[in-house]
Amino acid sequence: MDQAQFYGGNFLLALPGMQDQRFDHSVLALCVHDADGALGIAVSEEMEGLGLRELLESFDIDASKVPDTPVLRGGPVEPRRGFVLHSLDWAGQDMMQVNDQWGLSGSLDILKAIAELRGPSRYLVALGYAGWGAGQLEEEMTGESWFLAPGNADLLFDTPTRRKWSAIFAASGVDSTHLVGGAGLA
Repeated sequence: MDQAQFYGGNFLLALPGMQDQRFDHSVLALCVHDADGALGIAVSEEMEGLGLRELLESFDIDASKVPDTPVLRGGPVEPRRGFVLHSLDWAGQDMMQVNDQWGLSGSLDILKAIAELRGPSRYLVALGYAGWGAGQLEEEMTGESWFLAPGNADLLFDTPTRRKWSAIFAASGVDSTHLVGGAGLA
């Protein structure tokens, strides 16, 4: 009997054959993947006109001490719901450890900690997420939609947003400039 494989803690990179254009050149940090479905946070697109300071101030949190880093478009599901991918040197209310390199939090607790400079040393803030029902991601992974790459905190936190897709492919030994969509016939 085949045992199901789950891929939480890895990256999903959209392949050129991706049918859903919302995910064109996307990198998702796959945070949850089990028999009930999957949840990922897209980390490859910044939201225009929205920085961390404005987001914090919308919650009446003093943002004067933090750099105004970009807020990421985390995915099409619940685009007003916030998530923070972060290093494991901070653990607070409702924090979920994704792998041995990063965690995921979605409470105001972490935003307040970041604003007060007592939060995690590394973090990305995103609005929205990508979600899949039971078996849906596994089905998509058999087609021309996704490439699975090992999770890596340095690539997640230190690579500029627009370079993540090609950098993670390169770290996996793939030259992304040679990728094309569509299957060939033999």
